[in-house]
Amino acid sequence: MPRKARRAQLLEAALEVFVAQGYHAAAMDDIADRAGVSKPVLYQHFPGKLELYLALLETSCNTIIDHCREALGSTEDNKQRVAATMSAFYDYVASESGAFRLVFESDLTNEAAVRNQVERVTQECAAMIAEVIAEDTGLPEEASHLLAVSLVGMGQVSARYWLNDSSTISREDAAALVSGLAWRGVAGYPLHD
Repeated sequence: MPRKARRAQLLEAALEVFVAQGYHAAAMDDIADRAGVSKPVLYQHFPGKLELYLALLETSCNTIIDHCREALGSTEDNKQRVAATMSAFYDYVASESGAFRLVFESDLTNEAAVRNQVERVTQECAAMIAEVIAEDTGLPEEASHLLAVSLVGMGQVSARYWLNDSSTISREDAAALVSGLAWRGVAGYPLHD
C-alpha cells in the first residue's frame, strides 16, 4: 500500500479507537489491530501515541474551522450567516466519525500541544466571527471578540448537549432554535455605516 494511503488507513483506525476509548485507554496495539497492521508498521508512520493523537486532532480542528469559514463566507446576509455557522457546529458534532470528541471532549487537555489545538478552534472561529461583527456594528475589537467567543461557545456547547440528550428535536430544528436565539441577540447591535 502506498505510504499516503497507509497513513490515511492508520488515522481512520486511530480515530475509531480514540473516539471509543479516549486517549488514556487507547493502546497502540488496539489501533494496529483495528487497522489490520503490525505495531511496527504503525510506528513507521507515527513515533508514538501522542503524535498519532495530535495528527488526528489537528485534522479535526481544521475541519470545524474550515466549516465555520465556509458558513461565514456563504452569504452576505447576517441572519443567514448565523444560521449557517450554527448549522456547521451541529453538523460537525452529528458526524458519524465522532471526531468532535477529540476537539470538545478530549481527556488529554493537560497536554500543552493538545490544549493549544483545542483552544485554536475557539480562537480562529471567534476571530472570523468577530471580524464580521466589528465590520457590521462598529463595536470595538475587544467587544466584538467577546460576542464572537460567546457565539462559538453557544454553538459547540448546545450541539454537544443536543447530541447527548434523548430529545426528539431534529438536528436542523435544534440548529434553527439556537441560531434564532443567537440572531435575536446579535441583531440587537445596530448596523454601522
